[in-house]
Amino acid sequence: MLIAIVTAPVGVSGAVFLLPVQLSVFAVPNPAVTPTNLLYNVVAGPGALLRYRRDGALTGPLVRRLVLGTLPGVVLGAVIRVFALPGPRLFRVLVAALMLPLGIWLIARTLRPEPPETRRPEPEPHTITALALAVGVVGGIYGIGGGSILGPILVGRGVPVSKVAPAALASTYATSVVGASTYALLSLAHGGNIAPDWFLGLACGLGGLIGGYLGAHLQPRLPETFLRLLLGTMAAALGTVYAINALR
Repeated sequence: MLIAIVTAPVGVSGAVFLLPVQLSVFAVPNPAVTPTNLLYNVVAGPGALLRYRRDGALTGPLVRRLVLGTLPGVVLGAVIRVFALPGPRLFRVLVAALMLPLGIWLIARTLRPEPPETRRPEPEPHTITALALAVGVVGGIYGIGGGSILGPILVGRGVPVSKVAPAALASTYATSVVGASTYALLSLAHGGNIAPDWFLGLACGLGGLIGGYLGAHLQPRLPETFLRLLLGTMAAALGTVYAINALR
């Protein structure tokens, strides 16, 4: 619940921070950790989305592009995870290499913004769709919310956090529903630890449901600069956590 309160205002579901805990503390086996994280997103997602919908923040083309881009990616990612990529070590290295510099870059861009005449325009629609597809594959492989990756990139390219957060969470929820269903189907034809840890996923999801609603309720009351710094700090912290886990 506490994680979701902090992450929901910037479009992150919180599952990406729960993944190292599930692996290291609760010893959830591979690849069951992925559908467990997806189950968390399915249960927790409606909390923040309901609040954003009441505020009218779930309309607009960005929501549609992210959802339509990530859906096919998550199915492909689930297939890759079950049949070709059972270990998490490479993923930890990749997340650390991406998120740590991305977070530092976003913090620096926020503290020292570029002059208006040198700022780059927001990404083109086809670029956003391609990025969402790639993030959907990553989400399907490791069960993380795409907002943790999409958010810093889009915000760093000049898209307001208030616009990115609802779209990123909607994308995370849609891909989690499809991803969890895909894993359920794959478990029928493939042995091993594919089924989620139902108790852990539901318990964490219930906390995320409450925290997500509270976090989304707080977002309009927080200044854009604070939200950008929060997102950058979370990305850098996430990269650091995954780097430490990879070195272990």
